[in-house]
Amino acid sequence: MLRTRKYLEKNRSCRKALGRKERVHVARYQPKPYREHRPTYPPELFAWLASVCSEHRMAWDAGTGSGQAAVALTDYFDTILATDIDAAQLDQARPHSNVTYRCAPAHESGLHARSVDLITVACAVHWFDLDAFYGEARRVMRSNGVLAVWTYSWPMTGVREVDEVLAHYRDDVLGPYWPPESDLYLRRYETLPFPFQNEIAAPEFALPCDWDAGSLLDFLSTWTASVAHFRQTGELSSSKIRMPLASAWTTAGLTRIELPIHLRVALVH
Repeated sequence: MLRTRKYLEKNRSCRKALGRKERVHVARYQPKPYREHRPTYPPELFAWLASVCSEHRMAWDAGTGSGQAAVALTDYFDTILATDIDAAQLDQARPHSNVTYRCAPAHESGLHARSVDLITVACAVHWFDLDAFYGEARRVMRSNGVLAVWTYSWPMTGVREVDEVLAHYRDDVLGPYWPPESDLYLRRYETLPFPFQNEIAAPEFALPCDWDAGSLLDFLSTWTASVAHFRQTGELSSSKIRMPLASAWTTAGLTRIELPIHLRVALVH
């Protein structure tokens, strides 16, 4: 892989243009742990997204984080713009010759009108000013372009003893630290305002994760509420479940779990 980006536009003053939701988004994680401990989206997801697009000249990945989705889109689109409001995240982004990284809020992409065939938002749209972002999406989208936003489920394994520990961590340990925007994620985007008439039914996708209990704890440590807990208490929230999770995980003999992906997809005229 190329070691240099095609472009990296890091405007550190862009925070001045942000609303409260996106300032929370900036503070939700530390860049390297987030990149290292989040699972990889399945290639089938991007192949399907490309299949529902009529043209494949330009894609925009908003809230790109470390660029995972943006780089995956290069297999199907000529040019990718990947935007995020966090310059530190973009410093850690995966370089690719066809990806332009830009520090910008989701409602100010800097793109020309009617220039985009696909817009993706991976696990980030709940942080956006939705009305402003949807307005920007309509402005930059070509006729019958596709908007796709997704998140994935809180990890559950189907093993009662393990799932009880994970539910306790989510609801009791982290409960006071979830910001209001996380409710959209916890409800799997079912309640996400999505004002588009031509929604597209998506196939089922999931993230396969070959994890031991320690890897799962590393993943959980990247969540907004886990970071907030640490910043407010100085303690790692995962330490409260490390032993019971390891015991239940080992007893169950788990080596892999799957995180279902929850997609909202629409044609944007």
